Amino acid sequence: MARPRDPQRRTELLDAIVDYLAENGISHLSLRPLAKALGHSTYVLTHHFSGKDELISAVLAHLFQRQQGRLAALPGPAEDGGSLGDVVRASWAWHMSEDLPMVRLLLEIEGLSAAGRLTGPYVPRMLGDRAGFVADVLRAHGVPEEAALRNATLLNAAYAGLQVDYLTTGDKDRVEAALNELADTADTWTRL
Repeated sequence: MARPRDPQRRTELLDAIVDYLAENGISHLSLRPLAKALGHSTYVLTHHFSGKDELISAVLAHLFQRQQGRLAALPGPAEDGGSLGDVVRASWAWHMSEDLPMVRLLLEIEGLSAAGRLTGPYVPRMLGDRAGFVADVLRAHGVPEEAALRNATLLNAAYAGLQVDYLTTGDKDRVEAALNELADTADTWTRL
């Protein structure tokens, strides 16, 4: 009889797996090297996740929950007296200085999803939730409903494109000048 799965241990494993994937990527994930890097046998992984597909689904669900927590913890511009552009700039500074490996992983996951190589509800929900968060900020500043989600989608897509540009070219000055232009544009949406 197999031992029951320990939810706390599974969460700890998922945190370690996400850290591993942030450094090594997900597209060539193999259980043996992952288990070895974590200091476990593949049995430990297959005990908690029936196989690679379930592990990837669990990782996506875990990342989705992390994003929910991060979005909930972000102050809106109205709460701290700052503008939407200030939030964009602060988010960029944090992503580029403290969370760059996670940015790479999320962009890789989104690219694999767009190519049809990762399926399931989590990637579309992550993108939708990001757009929803920004749309809520825009609505709170009086942006009409029909414009809020459209502008939020544009802002998030441009932001992700700038992340890809920076990670690909390393041209920090050019990309951050474009980011500042994007942040300024976002501020015009809240001054209607």
